[in-house]
Amino acid sequence: MTLIRKPFVFARHAQSTFNAAHLIGGFTDSPLSEQGIEQAKSAESILGDVLNNDLHRNKWSVVATSTLQRTQRTAFYAVPNQMITPYEQLKERNWGDLEGCPIEQQLPYEVTPPNGESWDDFETRIISALNDILEQYPQPLIIAHSGVYRVLNNVINGTPYCPRIGNVSPISFIPNQDDGGWKITPLKGNSI
Repeated sequence: MTLIRKPFVFARHAQSTFNAAHLIGGFTDSPLSEQGIEQAKSAESILGDVLNNDLHRNKWSVVATSTLQRTQRTAFYAVPNQMITPYEQLKERNWGDLEGCPIEQQLPYEVTPPNGESWDDFETRIISALNDILEQYPQPLIIAHSGVYRVLNNVINGTPYCPRIGNVSPISFIPNQDDGGWKITPLKGNSI
């Protein structure tokens, strides 16, 4: 699958209780930890408003999250003045029988976990959701999961293996006009 070539900002949710305990989260709806709530509140200085190319302060055209509370609560604190639009398709990969197990038990991405979701099915679900969002909105903020970031890395760079994205570490994705690649950079200020 290919990703529609339009700019967007992606952020992983703030620390969840499963993250803090080093457990595989997947579909499990673990809440934010106390540290996660503070991380999300701190992200408001970067994500709360956005400066467009004309240097006018705007709201995001959409704040898209998964339906899991760790993404929705992150958005609630990080972009408190915007409505949140949850997408079922943006949920983390279903790790099946491995959910709640220590993170060290996570399998390689190409291996389907027992009673879980295959990588191909996961990637298809995520890219379909992202393309739906990119078709509809000119300036989206997507708050989702580390697995979603790995799907983006796989589609853009050819591998899901990359450093884990930090909690609420927004990344700007801007398509290059020249070579068909992408400019992927940490979002430092509140502009894209």
